[in-house]
Amino acid sequence: QVHVVESGGGLVQAGGSLRLSCTVSGLTFDDYPMGWFRQAPGKEREGVSCINGRGGFISYRDSVKGRFTISRDNAKNTLYLQMNSLLPEDTAMYYCAADGRRGYGGCSRADVIYDYWGQGTQVTVSS
Repeated sequence: QVHVVESGGGLVQAGGSLRLSCTVSGLTFDDYPMGWFRQAPGKEREGVSCINGRGGFISYRDSVKGRFTISRDNAKNTLYLQMNSLLPEDTAMYYCAADGRRGYGGCSRADVIYDYWGQGTQVTVSS
């Protein structure tokens, strides 16, 4: 059984930083692309960033480029999202997910292809 657990969310002032972590068990972590997603109240879930299994292919949505950094430590089965220069519009529930395409060399920010999801961690940015 696959377990995905996010942590690291919280309340921060605009301009501040947070680092989200996501620990995965129940699969061979470095075989799977991973992604971070977010959903604000009343809005659709959107793909924030993704990374392939070895970390050599990364994608960001335009609104977070230059502010967010995705990374992974395959020895620790952990995915990270370093978020700097946070804005009030970054406020959302953030989710980590594993792409079901084992061995895929790229990654995608389309949530429909992700099979394994965590419960989310709340990020709130005050102005």
